[in-house]
Amino acid sequence: MDSSELVQFYHASAVGWLELRVSSTGVRAIRFVSGFSAMEVPRTNEIMTGLTKELDDYFGGHKVNFSVPLDPRSGTAFQREVWRELTRIPYGELRSYGEIAAAVGNPRGARAVGLANKKNRIPIVIPCHRVIKSDGALGGYDSGVEIKRALLELEGVRFP
Repeated sequence: MDSSELVQFYHASAVGWLELRVSSTGVRAIRFVSGFSAMEVPRTNEIMTGLTKELDDYFGGHKVNFSVPLDPRSGTAFQREVWRELTRIPYGELRSYGEIAAAVGNPRGARAVGLANKKNRIPIVIPCHRVIKSDGALGGYDSGVEIKRALLELEGVRFP
């Protein structure tokens, strides 16, 4: 399998089905889906095996520092810098959009951080769910605020 060939796999999680896509060089996408069509026996590779193990550990309530390689294949230089910064947010901790903007050298770029989060195709592993508004409100989440809340509660974050 070359790096452009994808392995697609559907995986059950505590927040519903996930569509996982990996190449031979890393994780390309994780998407929350309501269900899936029947598939032939899914192909797998070492990266998919590692990803599903780490996701199972994560959804099992274990603090996971994801170690699977990433292969996002998209994003501007700014978006990629935001995504790198997101991977530095520890399990169970939160940062504001403004804090992320300042950390990547653009202190007035909170909205741009929000847009970068929206373009993140590898949620959970690149934990955009750990970014909230400066007033403590959850803010948006491309897959729905209820999933964002569920992921944060799984990590021990409590909301009123």
